[in-house]
Amino acid sequence: MASKAAYSPAPVSAVQTEALVEPGAELARSADPERAWLETVYRPDERQLTARAVVVGVLLGGLMCLSNLYVVLKTGWSLGVTITACVVAFALFRLLRAVGIARAEFGILENNAMGSVASSAGFMTGGGNVPALGALLILTGARPSWAGLVLWLSAIAMLGVFAAIPIKRQLINREALAFPTGTATAETLRAMHGDSAEASRRARRLGLAAVAGALVTWLRDARFAFMPFNLPEHVGFPFRIGGLPAAQWTLSFHGSLLLVGAGALLGWRTGWSLLLGGVINWGLVAPLLHEQGALPVVSSRTIMAWAVWPGAGVLVASGLLVFAFQWKSVARSITSLRAAFRRREGAAADPLAAVECPPSWFAGGFALLGPLIVGLVVVLFGFPWWAAAVALPLTALMAVIAGRVVGETDVTPTKALGPVTQLVYAGLLPGNLVANVMGANVTGGAGLHAGDLLTDLKSGYLLGARPRPQAIGQLVGALAGAAVVVPAFNLLVPSAEVLGSETFPAPSVQVWASVSRVMVGGLGALPGSARVAALVGLLVGLALVVLERTVPRRLRAWVPSSAGLGVAFIMPFYNSLSFFLGALVAELVRRRRPAEVDSVVVPVASGLIAGESILGVALALLSAGGMVR
Repeated sequence: MASKAAYSPAPVSAVQTEALVEPGAELARSADPERAWLETVYRPDERQLTARAVVVGVLLGGLMCLSNLYVVLKTGWSLGVTITACVVAFALFRLLRAVGIARAEFGILENNAMGSVASSAGFMTGGGNVPALGALLILTGARPSWAGLVLWLSAIAMLGVFAAIPIKRQLINREALAFPTGTATAETLRAMHGDSAEASRRARRLGLAAVAGALVTWLRDARFAFMPFNLPEHVGFPFRIGGLPAAQWTLSFHGSLLLVGAGALLGWRTGWSLLLGGVINWGLVAPLLHEQGALPVVSSRTIMAWAVWPGAGVLVASGLLVFAFQWKSVARSITSLRAAFRRREGAAADPLAAVECPPSWFAGGFALLGPLIVGLVVVLFGFPWWAAAVALPLTALMAVIAGRVVGETDVTPTKALGPVTQLVYAGLLPGNLVANVMGANVTGGAGLHAGDLLTDLKSGYLLGARPRPQAIGQLVGALAGAAVVVPAFNLLVPSAEVLGSETFPAPSVQVWASVSRVMVGGLGALPGSARVAALVGLLVGLALVVLERTVPRRLRAWVPSSAGLGVAFIMPFYNSLSFFLGALVAELVRRRRPAEVDSVVVPVASGLIAGESILGVALALLSAGGMVR
């Protein structure tokens, strides 16, 4: 369950969007926008993908990949890492220069290229990668070799990078699509590199928040023999429901600053929708089911095992309907892809021929990676090579569509791309769960990285960067992220029983597995109450999308988010409550001090997430090694 912002990485202010989209729009309106960019914006002599940018990008991307893995297993969302990585890298090189280790200044385009490496590595948890691995483990118990999975995930990500290359010029240079996260990254880089005091403030806030998040995590989870006490993980509400303590229904406060920080980044509408969905499921529906005998045992796992069906119904139906409403974007994507391969008249006079990634990279990338992916499918997952080959043209199309949707909405349509591919494989290989799960993983992972590259190229375009180093940085980051996420996943998830537990609810994994079951066996394979719940979820998901598109714009903020409502059914209530509290605090800041949103909310929230998740991963690994009680 992911997007550029999981569903959004960081709030993008109207000021940011107007400040940087407008120059791109002006270029697009000129007689020759590409030549105008070349003459007025392009910085050919500045360094970009230096060795130190690659090393720092790999290190920060690897850490943020660990952080995102922890967050995905906790919440189902992958959070954006680019802006956080750029802030940390800037502060790091200022420190290195101050002590005399680094001599040359860390330039703005160097930082931008570093961000391409870090974002590619950090987002290796999204696009269906972790959900697919978890679903495969739940459904089949299979866990392919770690080396094979590293090759698999990196090849899928690289395929997405190459798939995005042909449409970059159309979407960014000519149409000047917004790509809000790319725009925000460019604005952040300009603010930091133009005002070192502001950069220091952001870095200091991020660092202090990270220390706070790590400290709370240590006091709560570090169960060493020398620890005199530990903070309680939960504090239950002081009342009973159906004769049982509220805490047994997960109605409690959770001592996690990570979830509060994530709620601040997800935004107000998603935050209150999560709270609403949590109250409905855990406070109303689950007690009613228990009273009627449909839930004889009350625990988070038994409730989520039932609630995954209405939750998945909301998520899948809303994702597919939103995708259907974007049919014009789909049509424009296909047109853009066709135009990209049409021979341009006067190609020798192309002003950007030596700057842009050549279209031949698309063909070369697919020629190299296509056979590798097909071979890995046969060796690792055991379904026919011809079925794997079907995924390649489907991936090219889905990646192009994902790129345009990200440019227009800042959301990678994973909720739609995954089920569409699963439906294709349900028809090609009926009853084959492995093909259904991993076939969809190809299009989901490639679509995410296509959108991620185009988002990074948007920030580079606004700053005058060369696209080729950024694309190469994305390829390097894909290898680094895959090398981190696979062994970390194996250590954090030693068995399928961990997934769906209170420790790791893993909502996106539950949805992926549930949709595969339905695609292979049909709704008739579900128990009666779950079948009704799934159909109700489908109808609610459709209704929310239609309602959002029909109510007046001023009221849309009060239409429940289908993503928030659906996910709240598949994770404990205390997670939804923490998300809501973070979103509430961020909303109060936006209303009372809007100018400080980007300089305060984003670094503080990112620091809380980084501090808790990185230390949480470390403690989990120590626990797996028997060093923590």
